[in-house]
Amino acid sequence: MQISSIAIGCDHAGFAYKDPIIKMLQEQGVKVTDFGTNSEDSVDYPDFVHPVADQVESGEADLGIVICGSGNGVAMTANKHQGIRAALCWQSELAQLAREHNNANVLALPARFISVHQALEMVRLFITTDFEGGRHERRVNKIACGL
Repeated sequence: MQISSIAIGCDHAGFAYKDPIIKMLQEQGVKVTDFGTNSEDSVDYPDFVHPVADQVESGEADLGIVICGSGNGVAMTANKHQGIRAALCWQSELAQLAREHNNANVLALPARFISVHQALEMVRLFITTDFEGGRHERRVNKIACGL
């Protein structure tokens, strides 16, 4: 799958990671929609995650990236959306497996537990790894409720 557009959002804890990620993606020709936040002032992460999830669900963005201190809050928020499979990743292999085995469409990053370098590597793997399908597709199709 060729990734052409990504939606990104973060809270104050993830702010320092957002711009380097956007820069890397844009250098690869990916269109990025930035939902903020735009400073380290304290904010409520759902205000920035719901728009990311909405864009991914609607198909306006191929994938999403959300960032907060632990990654938990943004992942929980994104996963409230029926069409979202947000994966909290803190190692490169997890980001790759989230795409290969779970067809994750949102990457959740824990800024307080990884370096910017690690975040960039996870984003790179997330956007370049394809879903394997096969036995994993049957399982992924059972994730959403009420569809």
